[in-house]
Amino acid sequence: MKIKEDVSKMARIKKPQEIFTKITKDFKEVFKDNLISIILYGSGAGDDYRPGKSDLNFLVTITEEAIDHLDQAIETVSRWRKKNVATPLFMTKSYIESSLDSFPIEFLNIKNKYILVYGEDVLRDIIFDASHVRLQCEREIKGKLILLREGFLETGGNQKRIQELIKASITAFISVFNGLLYLKGVEIPSTRQEVIRSMEKEFSVDKKIFMQCLDIKEGRGDFSPSMVKDIFKKYLIEIRKLWAFVDKLEM
Repeated sequence: MKIKEDVSKMARIKKPQEIFTKITKDFKEVFKDNLISIILYGSGAGDDYRPGKSDLNFLVTITEEAIDHLDQAIETVSRWRKKNVATPLFMTKSYIESSLDSFPIEFLNIKNKYILVYGEDVLRDIIFDASHVRLQCEREIKGKLILLREGFLETGGNQKRIQELIKASITAFISVFNGLLYLKGVEIPSTRQEVIRSMEKEFSVDKKIFMQCLDIKEGRGDFSPSMVKDIFKKYLIEIRKLWAFVDKLEM
């Protein structure tokens, strides 16, 4: 069946570099001279990449003229999605420059782990205002804490649903952790495990709890229903501690 063939092909991308030439060719055919750069970011650009499981995330920078004609890229994007390439972020240089105050954590995480595949390095010279990073860290932690509490009640105590809640949230918190480490002036590590270890050192978080959440996210370990519930409760406590810290943090 065609579906099975596509799944097997996805697992063949052992190294993201294998597709750089082809994906560059495809987007150059779509945008021609309006293509400014292609950047791989996230796990595919670091040590967290897991062939066949991790999505490959690209930031494609194009001109103001081309951004209004993204329909031209539909077929190309659809074809690459079958190979575990997530729908790229399409942006203009002006959008990036004007968004650093609104979404500093997102761009901080992109810049922290990226590979320039083609064209101009639009991330190299961007800088972040610490006050903007602190504000978004506070907003993200508070907002996600409320959602986690609501989500927990909606699980009805079901183990699988609690695990799904952990899986859906831990990656987002790792991104916030990167922002917090940036505020501390600490070099942001390249792997999630190293980020958690740095958070333990700099913010005295319970490393064990976040490592267990990461194990649940990545399908490692065998946790009983009571263990999952206990992990989640401690997870909430640790997030609340971080909120209290950030709330008092002055820049």
